[in-house]
Amino acid sequence: MQCSRKTVILLALVSIPIQYTAMKILIDFYVHKCPFRNLLNCGLGQDVKSFDRMCDEYPYFSCNSSRKTNILILATPRSGSSFFGQLLNQHSDVFYLFEPLYHVQKILMPHPTPSRYAVEHKLMLKASRDLLRSLYSCDLYFLERYIKPRPAKHTTDKLFRRGASKALCSMPVCDAFSPSDGNIEEGDCVRKCASLNLTLATESCRKKQHVAIKTVRIPELSDLKALIKDPRLNLKVIQLVRDPRGILSSRIETFQDTYRLWQIWRDTGRKPYNLDLTYLMTMCNDFLNSVSTGLSRPPWLRGRYMLVRYEDLARNPLQKSKEVYEFLGLSMEKNVVDWIHNNTKGNYIESAVHKYGTLRDSAANAESWRLNLSYEMVNYTQTVCKHILDKLGYKAVNSPEDQKNMSLSLTEDKTLIPSL
Repeated sequence: MQCSRKTVILLALVSIPIQYTAMKILIDFYVHKCPFRNLLNCGLGQDVKSFDRMCDEYPYFSCNSSRKTNILILATPRSGSSFFGQLLNQHSDVFYLFEPLYHVQKILMPHPTPSRYAVEHKLMLKASRDLLRSLYSCDLYFLERYIKPRPAKHTTDKLFRRGASKALCSMPVCDAFSPSDGNIEEGDCVRKCASLNLTLATESCRKKQHVAIKTVRIPELSDLKALIKDPRLNLKVIQLVRDPRGILSSRIETFQDTYRLWQIWRDTGRKPYNLDLTYLMTMCNDFLNSVSTGLSRPPWLRGRYMLVRYEDLARNPLQKSKEVYEFLGLSMEKNVVDWIHNNTKGNYIESAVHKYGTLRDSAANAESWRLNLSYEMVNYTQTVCKHILDKLGYKAVNSPEDQKNMSLSLTEDKTLIPSL
């Protein structure tokens, strides 16, 4: 049976989309099976054992064991996250960003109202995930849509806490300091570096092996599920938690407008009748939901989640930092160890003055709430946050005398599951 020329051409045209679909499925399969951004991260015919056995069945596409690790520090305000973030910021091969989601919140939820909070919050979470995905790909231009005024020629002086990132205060982003200058103070970086050029920042990001981001603007661990499951990101999450009594004490001191009634209670000893519990209850509920998710060991979190109590870090900063670095697969460089020694033995009074600083007597700071809050306030907080205190291993105090005893008010770290 002979086919006409038109029939042959028609069959060929019909087969093109089928062939295209088949090739696309094949390529997408290999890209997602081997958890990288593109096939350049998988070598042809290399005899390299892949992570997580993702590519073991496909000898022609074996994974590169030096793949990039992305890191997210998930925390809440006044939980020690600035200090914790600096532990990673000191590493020479980490590109660190301090609270880039601040800009998303300023644009999408500048003044949240109860009537629109759910809608605005959902919108912000989606925007935040999109921004994080771009930043982990070193696409810093994506951040420009949230910076006001809009950067001109990819240059801005409005990036929130730019000086908290070593990478943004050193070459090639800033030429005001030399490598021999050591630790650069945040204020010096802002004063001496020119406006931030996002093109140079992008180049710096791409030269680093790891990207680390700290945020207090993602309420729960489950909000990150889509990012954690994305094999191209290779994302690991470290959730930093702190005793709610310590967080409350720090917030009263730092956020005086929001916690004005709590401050009145602390200073006068009289509990205001209209005390707002919203912030305290939200914090403890978010903690409880996140920690419950983490400790339930869902498959999408295995090998990608670590829970760290601030108090454990404060009392044994070097040992706990080593555990964190081991979980992330990073080496503990000498400058990281030196920074820990130099920033955990500070004067307690000085640390109280500089609310956002990282120099502090870490052990004394961890349980300063014992001295700063009345027993009535502590007992009230323990009642509201009982479930999360129990789950995280924080002991309740039962009397004013018990509260003044500066012994460790938490169970041994081994009672928790430190990482999955």
